[in-house]
Amino acid sequence: MAKIKRIGVLTSGGDAPGMNAAIRAVTRMAIYHGLEVYGIRSGYHGMINDQIKKLESSHVSNIIQRGGTILKTARSAEFRTVEGRSQAFVNLQKHKIDALVIIGGDGSLTGARLFSDEHDIPCVGIPGTIDNDLFGTDYTIGYDTAINTVVEAVDKIRDTASAHNRLFFVEVMGRDAGFIALRSGIACGAEAILVPERDTPYPKLKKYLETGFVNKKTSGIVIVAEGEHQGGAYEIANKVQEDFSQYDVKVTVLGHIQRGGSPSAYDRVTASHMGAAAVDALLDDQKSVMIGIVNNKIVHVPFNKTIKAHKGLNEELLKISEILSI
Repeated sequence: MAKIKRIGVLTSGGDAPGMNAAIRAVTRMAIYHGLEVYGIRSGYHGMINDQIKKLESSHVSNIIQRGGTILKTARSAEFRTVEGRSQAFVNLQKHKIDALVIIGGDGSLTGARLFSDEHDIPCVGIPGTIDNDLFGTDYTIGYDTAINTVVEAVDKIRDTASAHNRLFFVEVMGRDAGFIALRSGIACGAEAILVPERDTPYPKLKKYLETGFVNKKTSGIVIVAEGEHQGGAYEIANKVQEDFSQYDVKVTVLGHIQRGGSPSAYDRVTASHMGAAAVDALLDDQKSVMIGIVNNKIVHVPFNKTIKAHKGLNEELLKISEILSI
């Protein structure tokens, strides 16, 4: 592999708190090693449209505490085509960029794998998604901040639920994965947690409401991942209200507040660690790998593996959540 002199960095897909910390780490680690860094604005869309500018150390000052991403992010239908990826490569050649660091989720890494295979350019991924659903890493950037945002919101909802003896269904993000719902549900003492990975039949929830809840609870919180099989928080709440007219049932959808906000200390450190490791991986001639953290140590996970393999929920935590809700 030819010696790398210029690295491009981009953020793609949904934003996640800590992405700026990763951009900062990539930029400064590369400069430390005598490399030039180019920021690619708006993800793959910006690569196709030549939104590429050189980054200096000063450009990433005072961003580690900011949510979102200074490079902006977008989803690009054009990059899914051979022609779009070819145009992106032309623009990288124009700026003499030798390698890429991609910060994003599974869709972003899928695009990186295709691009690397077609144009023989080294690509290293950094897992940036609040969903924490990428195989090969214990944590993804943004996950810790997102669950803390949920817990803070639910704690406030619990106050008003207790004041009025209400049953709240709180919908959190997680179209295909219940990592946010599970961990935040345990942290805020939810009475029930509904996730896409486990089909919780309505009769089971109904039985709980008929026995455990009515006998001992002055308020109730049910955490519902948006991808839950029964149709989300509103659908389930409507069924409950029909069957339990004595309950004052409310629904709160937390939505995109889970994506925003200043990243937690954990996310800042994790993003910094991964960003530095991504540059090290490129200098070590790594290609088509995602940087992960397993047992607090950096690992390199092949794109094919992290994209195709399934990351399951922690069964022990699922069992604990059921026991602690009695």
